[in-house]
Amino acid sequence: MTEVPGSTREMWERNRLREDVLDDIDEEIELELDDSRLGADKDRGTPDSRRTYFRELLRLQGELVKLQDWIKDTGHRLVVICEGRDAAGKGGVIKRITQRLNPRICRVAALPAPNDRERTQWYFQRYVSHLPAAGEIVLFDRSWYNRAGVERVMNFCTDAEYEEFFRSVPEFERMLVRSGIQIIKYWFSISDDEQEMRFRARMEDPLKQWKLSPMDLESRRRWESYTLAKEIMLERSNIREAPWWIVPADDKKKARLNCISHLLSQVPYQEIQKPEVRLPERVFSPDYLRQPVPDSMIVPQQY
Repeated sequence: MTEVPGSTREMWERNRLREDVLDDIDEEIELELDDSRLGADKDRGTPDSRRTYFRELLRLQGELVKLQDWIKDTGHRLVVICEGRDAAGKGGVIKRITQRLNPRICRVAALPAPNDRERTQWYFQRYVSHLPAAGEIVLFDRSWYNRAGVERVMNFCTDAEYEEFFRSVPEFERMLVRSGIQIIKYWFSISDDEQEMRFRARMEDPLKQWKLSPMDLESRRRWESYTLAKEIMLERSNIREAPWWIVPADDKKKARLNCISHLLSQVPYQEIQKPEVRLPERVFSPDYLRQPVPDSMIVPQQY
């Protein structure tokens, strides 16, 4: 890591931790903002960069809704694979993609470690059940590429299993593409210094400490091993039918916007015309009498 004088280093770390707190606050604001609110907030001292980020995020999320409607209408099947080091921002991007979409159409597959039975199956078997049906989007928060990354670095697989993976994965993905499933693969790339800062932020934030597992901490120690594994993975599994795309992710907000924008550019969607929605008139029945709810059933109004 680059040597920085003590006081300057401490100030830099405080600023970075503050930025991380602001990012969490922004995350909550994202759920509330809409275009009219953006206009109203203009004179409240919101920095231009954050205002631009929110405006672009909302615009892109609007396009994601159009993409969702097109996928449902056409029966398209889309798989988005998100890979990267621990704390690279995969979850943040996935959250922004799914934030305003229908969970029945767009879902996330984040598989835990395989159980004893799954370890005896064909390696790709447990992933196959999560693949999309017609009119669905599935985002893999880590995927079958676990074998090329964490399993390789942590010695959870044998050399023979590792080599078999690279023999199989190009044909597995070509088979999926031939069946009509579109595969888009992203690697989120962060620097050594940035990962350290994000780990430190998690260590000091009680709301984020759950994100730090012993495996995450060990991955920090094995930075160079992960780098080598990543380089081999990109070289041996970058096929024409399902190429890898690299997302520079040191800046979380730029990574989110760039990834969503690129994702939209990879699917030939168009806006689907919908019939006008009309709210039906409320039906009133003279025989219906609403019964009072007992006070004992009411949630205490503390706020």
